[in-house]
Amino acid sequence: MTVAEFLDPSDWYRPDAGPRYVQLRQRLSEAVDRGILTPGSPLPPEREIASITDLSRVTVRKAIQSLADDGLVVQKQGSGSFISSRPARIEQKLSRLTSFSEDMARRGKTSSSRWLERGLFLPSPDEITALGLSSEDSVARITRLRLADGEPMAIERASLPTDILPNPLAVETSLYEVLERDGRRPVRALQKISAINIGEADAALLAVAPGAAGLRIERTSYLAEGPIAEFTQSLYRGDAYNFVAELRLAKE
Repeated sequence: MTVAEFLDPSDWYRPDAGPRYVQLRQRLSEAVDRGILTPGSPLPPEREIASITDLSRVTVRKAIQSLADDGLVVQKQGSGSFISSRPARIEQKLSRLTSFSEDMARRGKTSSSRWLERGLFLPSPDEITALGLSSEDSVARITRLRLADGEPMAIERASLPTDILPNPLAVETSLYEVLERDGRRPVRALQKISAINIGEADAALLAVAPGAAGLRIERTSYLAEGPIAEFTQSLYRGDAYNFVAELRLAKE
């Protein structure tokens, strides 16, 4: 089926089904999901979509802008709009304390990282509070762009007390491998998840449009003996992850 055939309004547009631009946005999104519009392919020009759908160019422009705001479409000045390259969504269970490298290996994906920051630093106010440090202490900090099969997936900012990670340069691939080798791997964690709009600098790293949906996760991890081992602030692409939690009926 061609894009023009799929956008024929007789198959999807209903006057009583909500704003026109929302209906067009949904139809274009469905075209991506069905493979009619493929990653990297150009959208038809606004004028062509308006002609096919019998909608105004203002309505078409609003639908495309909405897709761009969510990261589904990339707008290139002078070149038009293109379907973004999106990784397949990964389903991540919240009941398991694993590293990014372990998660990707279990799914048959090749994980890699781009270092953004690594070393010993004076702690920030958030790190002092989360890790129980004083302002005179040092903190081991590693910040990485995490990739799966070459696709950017998340920005991970991990902070650890120096008695847990005295040498951040020892971490070459998996942080948890280094901690396990030294007998300091966390065994439990508390996580807080919130939805955010990704800022311009982080969006450039994650290859999404500024303002696209993201998931912010703050995790505080603990050793078996009780002390805090790690404070991590991660930013995940909203189009790349589904986080799943299993709930059970509590017995009174």
